[in-house]
Amino acid sequence: MLKATLRSFLAHKGRLLLSALAVVLSVAFVAGSLIFSDTVSRTFDRLFASTAADVTVGPKEDLKSSVPTGAVQTVPAALADQVAKVDGVAATHADVSVQNIVVVDSRNKSVGPTTGAPTIATDWYLTDRSPVKLTSGHAPRGAGEALLDADTADKKHVRIGDTLTVQAQPGTFEVRVVGIATFTTTNPGAALVFLDPAVAARELLGSADRATAISVDAAKGVSDDVLKQRVGQAIGTGGYDLKTAGEQAKSDAADLGGFLDVIKYVMLGFAGIAVLVGIFLIVNTFSMLIAQRTRELGLLRALGADRRQVRRSVLTEAVLLGVVGSSLGLAAGIGLAFGLIKLMSAFGMNLKATEMVVGWPTPVAAYVVGVGVTFVAAYLPARRAATVSPMAALSDAEIAGVGRPLRTRAIVGSVVGAAGAAALAGCATATRTSSAASFLGLGVVLTLIATVIAGPLLVRPVIRVLGGAFPALFGSIGRMSQRNALRNPRRTGATAAALMVGLALVGGMSVASASMSKSFDQQIDKTLGADFVVQNSNFLPFTKEITDKVRGTEGVGLVVRQRFAPVAVRLPDGKRIETTAAGYDSRVDDVAHVTYASGNTAAALADGSLGMDSDFAKDHKVRLGSVIPVEFPGGRTTGMKVGALTEQAGSGGFGMQGGLFFGIGTAEKYVPGGQDASLYVNKSSGTSADQLRSRLEKTLAAYPQVQVRDQADYKKLVHDQIAVLLYLVYALLGLAIVIAVLGVVNTLALSVVERTREIGLLRAIGLARRQLRRMIRLESVVIAVFGAVLGLALGLVWGVCTQQVLALQGMTALAIPWGTIVAVVIGSAVVGIVAALLPALRASRMNVLAAIAHE
Repeated sequence: MLKATLRSFLAHKGRLLLSALAVVLSVAFVAGSLIFSDTVSRTFDRLFASTAADVTVGPKEDLKSSVPTGAVQTVPAALADQVAKVDGVAATHADVSVQNIVVVDSRNKSVGPTTGAPTIATDWYLTDRSPVKLTSGHAPRGAGEALLDADTADKKHVRIGDTLTVQAQPGTFEVRVVGIATFTTTNPGAALVFLDPAVAARELLGSADRATAISVDAAKGVSDDVLKQRVGQAIGTGGYDLKTAGEQAKSDAADLGGFLDVIKYVMLGFAGIAVLVGIFLIVNTFSMLIAQRTRELGLLRALGADRRQVRRSVLTEAVLLGVVGSSLGLAAGIGLAFGLIKLMSAFGMNLKATEMVVGWPTPVAAYVVGVGVTFVAAYLPARRAATVSPMAALSDAEIAGVGRPLRTRAIVGSVVGAAGAAALAGCATATRTSSAASFLGLGVVLTLIATVIAGPLLVRPVIRVLGGAFPALFGSIGRMSQRNALRNPRRTGATAAALMVGLALVGGMSVASASMSKSFDQQIDKTLGADFVVQNSNFLPFTKEITDKVRGTEGVGLVVRQRFAPVAVRLPDGKRIETTAAGYDSRVDDVAHVTYASGNTAAALADGSLGMDSDFAKDHKVRLGSVIPVEFPGGRTTGMKVGALTEQAGSGGFGMQGGLFFGIGTAEKYVPGGQDASLYVNKSSGTSADQLRSRLEKTLAAYPQVQVRDQADYKKLVHDQIAVLLYLVYALLGLAIVIAVLGVVNTLALSVVERTREIGLLRAIGLARRQLRRMIRLESVVIAVFGAVLGLALGLVWGVCTQQVLALQGMTALAIPWGTIVAVVIGSAVVGIVAALLPALRASRMNVLAAIAHE
């Protein structure tokens, strides 16, 4: 049996190749994502470990905000002298390093990276741990001189002697580039500007008495943990965070982890889609191969092979396919990781391909996925093969899987579908976002499973409609193509399922994204009353200097500032919630339209008061007039009175969770050094909007990071952000379509083999080659469109339910992108034509007599 299995596997290697490609794709994404993330993690672990001081004394990080405030937490620079007296300390240094800056060249072009990496200004202080070395020019001496990292200088065409303008929180100043520093380790993609240590704190922090951290070097024989304990005893730990080199490296790696997780999970998402769609392809392939080998399996049974041996034979072929596919997929994954490393280098993160990490979990995961998928997918066909009667098989009385009733599928599909429909109904009627999202996830999974199970039941009624015009348009050729698609509902349903999965995802996300865009448009129209909004292009806060420039622009009538502050609130129900609050100037009603459940803007912005979302207040037993403790960074706390409750749908984005907002004076008092995030600007009387925009853009020409937006620009910005998510979904669709095309090609190719004698007879009675090719193409098109119709119908239901979840967050508009749906259906027909090209060509080239004589 083993010899027969191996010979069978090798005899059908051409037929199994397309199925192996599905395994290769899924394994490649799994292996590639693991190798890439492991390589980046190892690289940066080494970087952080080699550059961290033995002990670092920094400001207390009690609250972290997802929204940057622009404030820089500092420690006294004199703390370095105090720490230097501690037993076991070899040296200390007051570090200055900030990221709330913008650097522009003489043409007012930003010198910073465009990939989201920060622009960092720091003091020039070389140690054995420094990640850079001076490679040309000289170190900065006094005010007005700076070094620039070599990668930034090369990309932005900056040379020694050029003048740069640094926009820092204390004020703008100019520096002349006097040297270039080159990274000796991995460049994380940031732009680095180095200043003289004597002036860095004054220029970047506004005071020579402040520092962002104190670096402490241990004396020989003193461990980092012991030194940390001694320093903590000397200075106290109440207002400071003390970290050893290992703890600092771990903290830095955790900050980078979010970025790595995004890439990793995106690639694993691709792998998941490839695995899911690949299962349909492999099940279909093995089902057809077994159907075509019915006589062969019957002969083996007649010669003495029992059912278990037949089943084991088929599963052995599946395992061999999985091993081959996993091996090729692992190699492809290494290539994919190499490509990602090169792509990151193009974006400024200079990783070395020679340091690629292939840990033992990667090949284990590759083979578990590859072999596991093929084994599971082949199990049902293997069981079916074992049930074939030897005499029935030898007499060709039946072909496995054809003509058997679909009652079991109907019952199981109906039960699972009813459960899925109930879950989606629960999603539509839920009043809490968390429960609605849970119902949505359950409903999506169950309805997808139900559609896959019941798909063959829908083949005959749906394809009779979809292909109803074929006889009228293409005559007998059209009629035969339609009947070929109806011949085996199981096969047609499994083939279409691969395409259905991808299109269901696209349909659902298209409805959700269109609804989000429409909701945001309505919300912007409803809440934004300002003529213009001045914001940083990447939503980072900007300096007071820009606010003053805007206020001084001719034609400006009103400027309302928005500023963010990380806070933690202790609520009457006993919960402590960390979130971000927003601070506004008193005339915010002139630039925004807020709907209040109770109270008003004046009460919310009064000194010692705040506003809150009414639903959040209700959930946590907060009432109008309640006084709640509020914590700010640096251990500052105060009690604040709830002066107003807003309606969530009209809150206009006041803050984050809880919709907290207060007067800007509160933000300035408790988060000193914070920067404005947005400016809402109204024109003065006698000035047109076009005139004011032109003047504002002229005023802000020296600040390329800042943009002037009106309502249309703001809507476009939101649409562009939503489009990023949609592009990811389209990429997933592309992958699903690639595998679905392989599935259709595989099905048609095996179908051509199965119908060899039939094709020969048709050719013998006068069917032309061109007519034969057309028949196979039409069959492929109707199968592809059938999958598209099922997928889009399912996706529309998912999308509408997703919109119900979004409605609980204030996004109440429902929009269905009919243009996208029509385009997808047309595209599916094109996919069907493309998938049929090779099988149709092969069928048309058959020798008529050989085909008729085919067994």
